[in-house]
Amino acid sequence: MSFDRPERPSRPPSRPFNQPFRPRPARGRQDDAVARAPAPEGSENFLTPWVAMKYFSYSPAIFPRFIKAVSPNIPPGTLVHVYDKDARHFGTGFYHSTARVPLRVAHHGMEPVGEEWFIQRLEQSVALRKDLLRLDEVTDAYRVVHGDSDSLGGLTVDRYGDVLSVEVTNLAVWQRLGQWLPVLHDALGTTREVVQVDDFAAKIEGIRPPAREEGEEEKPVKIKEYGLRFEVSFANGHKTGFFCDQRENRRRFGQMVKGRRVLDLCCYTGGFSIAAKLGGATEVTGVDLDEKSIEQAKRNANLNQTRINWVHSDAFDYARQMKTNGQSYDAVVLDPPKLIFSRDEPDEGMVKYRDLNLLALNVVAPGGLFVTCSCSGLLSVEDFESMVIAAAHRLGRKLQIIDRTGPGPDHPVMSNCPESRYLKVLWALVW
Repeated sequence: MSFDRPERPSRPPSRPFNQPFRPRPARGRQDDAVARAPAPEGSENFLTPWVAMKYFSYSPAIFPRFIKAVSPNIPPGTLVHVYDKDARHFGTGFYHSTARVPLRVAHHGMEPVGEEWFIQRLEQSVALRKDLLRLDEVTDAYRVVHGDSDSLGGLTVDRYGDVLSVEVTNLAVWQRLGQWLPVLHDALGTTREVVQVDDFAAKIEGIRPPAREEGEEEKPVKIKEYGLRFEVSFANGHKTGFFCDQRENRRRFGQMVKGRRVLDLCCYTGGFSIAAKLGGATEVTGVDLDEKSIEQAKRNANLNQTRINWVHSDAFDYARQMKTNGQSYDAVVLDPPKLIFSRDEPDEGMVKYRDLNLLALNVVAPGGLFVTCSCSGLLSVEDFESMVIAAAHRLGRKLQIIDRTGPGPDHPVMSNCPESRYLKVLWALVW
């Protein structure tokens, strides 16, 4: 069985957005208990529309059991005032009665905010990347909006050259794209956008992306990253098209493998492989099951005028065969797709991570560098590290851990949403 493919298929990129979006009627049945709940004492003084909390929670995602009552007839995706259990103004967010997460609180505070607050948040998100992090000096590919970590839950925006690659996961964001995207274009100097909605999110949120015209396809765009060049394909790429979260890790890996023989398992479009080869690695092999990703990796290698051994194969099978053949590598990087999707069924994903790390560790030469990654947000840093260590010990080997990293600073983590710290990278020498 293979696990190199993307974790969940997405809709093809939808057509550009030029007009504001209007709320659609709610689909399905509203939570009857919440709908019929009596208004709390003092609600006559609430700003409308309102949602009253039953319990305290500082999380941006509020599930039905935390909601005490709501004002009547709230259209899905409406901006609402949130009150705590003591009838004090607690924050502002979006309400969608039939969604799995009916209340998404964006702003916490006693002072109410309106739609203009979100425009300010968009501008602040851009300023973080451009003015504080100064990313434009090293790349034209970076995350512009990182969901709840930028107080814009349900919206992910990556900038690739003059294109914004946008992923939407809730109805409220979908309704406002027509107002929000021009703000980002003006601040970044970008000229077009590619918007996609995950099938699952579209179904549970009641989002209906416009149908694509036959033969319509978004053109790829070329980007630069610390002197390296890549082509981003929106039609075939995973998620928003390119994993810019690994930018700093790719650069560092390239700096550490000069003179080494390198294996890049689950190489996708070749980011780590190309960084390694241009960093002075003597030989680099990149392996991925996705044929389109391998073809893109070849084009990226050509863009950088470098030669790499690309292998279209299942990572499990290839690592197993290399061990059988007695092959070992001075440096192995393992960056698989997301393997844990639900809190209810984490064990299957953990088994896949364990088995893949076992196979990868088996082909690291003594004293070789091993860089292993997980992008599963539901897997904690501690559990990930414990799993990798257990895999090494099962093989009778030890890890000399030299660092633990994550995504670049354009992927911040908000303190009330620690699960947005999804990418974990463990750096070790294997003995």
